[in-house]
Amino acid sequence: MELLDVLDENGNYTGQVEERKVIHEKGLWHIHVGVWIMNKKGELLFQQRSMQKKINPGKWTRTGGHVDSGETPLQAVQRETCEEIGVKIPLDKFELLSVKKEEVYIPDYQVTNRHFIYSYFAIVDYKIEDYTKQEEEVSDLKYITVEEMEKAYENKDDNFTFIKWKNIDNVIEMLKKIRKEKCLQ
Repeated sequence: MELLDVLDENGNYTGQVEERKVIHEKGLWHIHVGVWIMNKKGELLFQQRSMQKKINPGKWTRTGGHVDSGETPLQAVQRETCEEIGVKIPLDKFELLSVKKEEVYIPDYQVTNRHFIYSYFAIVDYKIEDYTKQEEEVSDLKYITVEEMEKAYENKDDNFTFIKWKNIDNVIEMLKKIRKEKCLQ
């Protein structure tokens, strides 16, 4: 059972803890984390969601998940990378890029997702074979360039979850800037 801390609409902890399912059924505010993992060549790691996933099965996305009750967003992003792709990236490798408030209703699944999304970035020196997929969560892994990501967005490639995200064009520009500043070209 996954227990999450409930927040108010301003991002303050309420002291209430609920099951993930209840949080989504009631549309309660909570925290979600995601991380853009980039290798030293400037390529981004994408994971393909398992076909068993209720939302976006088989789609490519970044690593991420919910923040468990009593956990910080930074601890959660490290845990999620360890669980989903089998590597424990040191905490000091994660850089917080943004915190965004988002409210999404997904009618097909009768889920209201009200969350504060903590987006992180990490540069790693891992090859695909260094990762271990959590089979219930992840079907496949691949690195793609920021330009391939941009092309998928421009072509509205429904194989990627990010094509529906707000301000993804700003994220793409930010990833290009980070790559230019921090990676081998």
